[in-house]
Amino acid sequence: MREIAVFSGSAHPELAAEICAQLDVPLHPAHVQRFANDCLQVQLQANCREHDVFLIQPIVTPVQEHLVELLLMLDAARGASAARTTVVMPHYAYARSDKKDAPRISIGGRLVADLMVTAGADRVLAMTLHSPQVHGFFSVPVDQLHALRELAAHFRGRDLTDTVVVSPDLGNAKPASAFARMLGVPVAAGAKQRFADDQVAISAIIGDVAGRDIIVLDDEIAKGSTVVELIERLREQGAKSIRIACTHGLFAADALDRLGDQPDVTEIVCTNTVSIPAAARHPKLTILSVAPLLAEAIRRIHHGESVSALFHDT
Repeated sequence: MREIAVFSGSAHPELAAEICAQLDVPLHPAHVQRFANDCLQVQLQANCREHDVFLIQPIVTPVQEHLVELLLMLDAARGASAARTTVVMPHYAYARSDKKDAPRISIGGRLVADLMVTAGADRVLAMTLHSPQVHGFFSVPVDQLHALRELAAHFRGRDLTDTVVVSPDLGNAKPASAFARMLGVPVAAGAKQRFADDQVAISAIIGDVAGRDIIVLDDEIAKGSTVVELIERLREQGAKSIRIACTHGLFAADALDRLGDQPDVTEIVCTNTVSIPAAARHPKLTILSVAPLLAEAIRRIHHGESVSALFHDT
């Protein structure tokens, strides 16, 4: 794979290294310097001239630091005469700011997308954006991947005879239905109302969950308030056991312990789009790698092949 240059920001270098190992290309360093006035400077430590440049940087905590770092990397690649620059963004934190649901607020997902394009992004490769409209916030091509196949492959090794896939809300019902079809099991969904960032209420569960083994599927888990509320409703309706699956395991504050310490939760599964330090992991946590998927998408983008073909079987 000649004329390709892959760089990683500081958000998740372990994932970047795994992607490059899959591609059999070197991971080039990016030097980040902080000045006395707290400003950042980024220098790409390899030749970019007329190269196909890929910048791997999930927008994760600390979000603002990693975002500015990515913008500076984009500007550096453009200034170094890169032929094309693709942002590889396994997680996009601002995707949750996707609508105007209160007076006088900004739609951060669209604004930050504009910033990336202005800084020099020619293309974006993302994983499981929060909602379909976020795709349209970008004025450059976007390839959106999902981890349903990886999650389904993990659960296929279990006895799924009495299993139901449950979406915490109706907004996530479509991917939950696709996931249930991949496993050959029925699907159910919660009727959710959100009152604040960490305050939700699930008034009912649409579907039969009594006496069943449950797989709760969500796109991301941050504070875990929605899933904890859903577990309460599932418990009231007589669910037998509960496993939790998501793409983005943010697990802010003590969310991972709150979920893992629930007696009827037997397993928590997420992918490595977000880095989870070993010291913060729970014994019930399983982390699946999406590096092979991202690497194959990068290879296809570089060679001008179809990325959507990766999902023909879903």
